[in-house]
Amino acid sequence: MKRLILIFGVLFLCLALAVSYAKDLKTKIILLIAEQNIQGPQRAWWASEIDLSATEANIAQRLLEKGYEILEPSGATKIIKQDKAFRVVALSEEKSVKLANLAKADYVVLGKAIASSGSNVPQSNMRSCFANITAKLIRAKDGKIVAYLDASGNSAHMDVITGGKEALTNASQDVAQKIIEALGKEGGK
Repeated sequence: MKRLILIFGVLFLCLALAVSYAKDLKTKIILLIAEQNIQGPQRAWWASEIDLSATEANIAQRLLEKGYEILEPSGATKIIKQDKAFRVVALSEEKSVKLANLAKADYVVLGKAIASSGSNVPQSNMRSCFANITAKLIRAKDGKIVAYLDASGNSAHMDVITGGKEALTNASQDVAQKIIEALGKEGGK
């Protein structure tokens, strides 16, 4: 009876360690998507603001729902403060990979998101708004581009800034799905 209890105890301990180890193996992703909404400046949290864009926030949420770990900007700000080369809006592939490695990320999503406004919707006070996102999914350990991603979204709203944000959010949903599919092919989940 003691042997049986000991065997079950050892098996339970092994299982607990395996589950704990598996939790630590979540694929870590850092998002570096510069965003420009209608009539606004191009923004990037790593250049000046510690504020996720609508695009990054939506992509991050989708990836979190699928079990990926998103490295928060607050964790990378120490690295960025030490290396001022990262404080530019248009970050190169080389610098984004360097930042991802310093932040211990497995992948980096590097891209741009731009929203623009069109004409008025006929017989209304609403404006057509459009967004385009282009990005690359890059494996941090070797700098290999795993996938090129692009998407577009649209919206109609009375306020062009809100309409632009909605269009960016719509486009980012498509990009997030493409990231998830590319990571699945990579074996990253």
